[in-house]
Amino acid sequence: MHDVEDVDALTPYERYKLMASLIVPRPIAWVTTLSAEGIPNAAPFSMFAMVGEDPPLVMVSIDRLPDGARKDTAANIDATREFVVHLVDHPLVESMDATSVRYPPEVDELALRGIATVPAASVRPPVIADAPVALECVLWSRMDIPSREIYFGRVQLLRTRPGLVDRSRMRVRLTDYAPVARFGASFYTTTRDRFTLTGDPATDIDTL
Repeated sequence: MHDVEDVDALTPYERYKLMASLIVPRPIAWVTTLSAEGIPNAAPFSMFAMVGEDPPLVMVSIDRLPDGARKDTAANIDATREFVVHLVDHPLVESMDATSVRYPPEVDELALRGIATVPAASVRPPVIADAPVALECVLWSRMDIPSREIYFGRVQLLRTRPGLVDRSRMRVRLTDYAPVARFGASFYTTTRDRFTLTGDPATDIDTL
């Protein structure tokens, strides 16, 4: 028999701890934005997902701070309606984690941490140069719930590390792609341990 929890009887923090540790692994969206004054910001979020392909939408869920303040990423997206979502692989983990520290809005975390960037092609926030994947997004819609501000971005331009995509077939070379994911609490996990289900072509790693 399963253990059963009455979710409504739990505090919001208890729900967060359980859900965030059970619904794993979660891909990390390392988001860059610009403030209304043009100051770059970078921050990671693991409540992130692909929503659909027509239109191409992604979702980033940003938590509200206990002191009532808003995270810079949320304020910046509201101000400029643009953001860039980066996927993170192992060489970038420490830099990504360093930008999770809360700094005043006037601090450029990218410059502070020496994280190299290049200009985006379709939006104003910068692109992290070493990221294997960057999704240049404009705000499609947003949703408010008591604990979070949820942003849906329409992907305007997809940037990938050279050679990562077989453009003749529009397939990702998954053997060359190993993003890091969040695994609850302070744990991260890699995506290198993979398997297929024999006899089921729908799960063939080369066809995804």
